[in-house]
Amino acid sequence: MSVFATNPRAHFDYQILETYEAGIVLSGYEVKAVKSSKVSLRGAYVKIINNEPVLIGALISPYQANNVPADYDTQRTRKLLLKKKEVEHLFNKTVEMGATLVPLKLFGKNGLIKLEIGLARGKKKYDKRETIKKRDVEKKIRRAVK
Repeated sequence: MSVFATNPRAHFDYQILETYEAGIVLSGYEVKAVKSSKVSLRGAYVKIINNEPVLIGALISPYQANNVPADYDTQRTRKLLLKKKEVEHLFNKTVEMGATLVPLKLFGKNGLIKLEIGLARGKKKYDKRETIKKRDVEKKIRRAVK
């Protein structure tokens, strides 16, 4: 399993409650760009529109700038592929809990490109401070071990 892109702010800004694996609909030139890691999930989010989950705000830069259609939009909305029960479950959770759907990482699995999305709740400022403290303590421990 090769990871093409991760969302660095997802675990810092959100508390991830559940994770799901979804397929993503891409065109041919986008697949090549993703496999060469020309992807950014920073600031992207998932929204359910008309019972279809879509990825909004993910940036997929062109693989070859000269070889891309003139109307290519790097941040177009991309349809996600999930089972009907999963979509209903996610929609109900986002409505009743006020949770958000956040893309966590884009990876390859058995020759296909998958997107891991997380059902997340936003962290408060003091939760973020605790995350920073834990990270600093872990760094100090790793330095002491070396």
